[in-house]
Amino acid sequence: MFQFVSGKKCLSLEKPLVMGILNVTPDSFSDGGEYSSFELACKHADEMVEQGASFIDIGGESTRPGAADVNLCEELSRVIPLVEYIAQHHDVWISIDTSKAEVMKQAVEAGAHLINDVRALQEPGALEMAAKLQVPVCLMHMQGQPRSMQTAPVYSDVVDEIKQFFEQRIQACCDAGLKREQLLIDPGFGFGKSLAHNYELLNRLGEFKSLGTPILVGLSRKSMMGNLLSRDVSLRLAGSLAGVMLSAQRGADILRVHDVPETVDVLKVLDATRHFGQLR
Repeated sequence: MFQFVSGKKCLSLEKPLVMGILNVTPDSFSDGGEYSSFELACKHADEMVEQGASFIDIGGESTRPGAADVNLCEELSRVIPLVEYIAQHHDVWISIDTSKAEVMKQAVEAGAHLINDVRALQEPGALEMAAKLQVPVCLMHMQGQPRSMQTAPVYSDVVDEIKQFFEQRIQACCDAGLKREQLLIDPGFGFGKSLAHNYELLNRLGEFKSLGTPILVGLSRKSMMGNLLSRDVSLRLAGSLAGVMLSAQRGADILRVHDVPETVDVLKVLDATRHFGQLR
């Protein structure tokens, strides 16, 4: 059983937990602009906590395919007030979705407990900053960069290559002064993967358990659902929930989702089937 410590907060991962997505961007693929105002973002954070989210993941820069870069000042202005609001009003883990060292620093100082980096601490200064901050870090795999990552991605063996990437990044983190028990991994569904790659990853997700770190999965409403089912973003709930159930059965520890209450329900059903002897 994994256990995370961040400052005075401690969290057990004895069963899968839900991370609610809070994008404060105008161009995210699913909810772009929906929560870009501070008031709406705060309200949505309140709702997700009430619905059972254990984490709120705050992002100020879209990483959808083709997304443009966001400058430092703009990203800080989007995320820091929200980190402060949630830290003041809720006893929940706050995750900062960023690749920028300065955003990591200011977010943790404002109350964030976890760094969620799609670039796995490979941007300038990010690894050194994470080691200085000494909070848990999620390392995600991405082939290429957001603008180009879906242009004909190729792997000889998608799982083996991603595992090798994680082994290298975990070692780099440990060499920089992070503890292995502070790290978790995200295979990066939809980040430089074809439709077949994504479903092979989902089928073989359990193979990543050999790395000895918790696994975070984010496949909520993604194109792997839309392209398979021919569904628009707003109609991918059933596919997303099927992905949540399969991921949890294959060893995912944290599910990063847009649809918090539905995901909480799915995980409760899964937990009941595993511990039916405790039911009345």
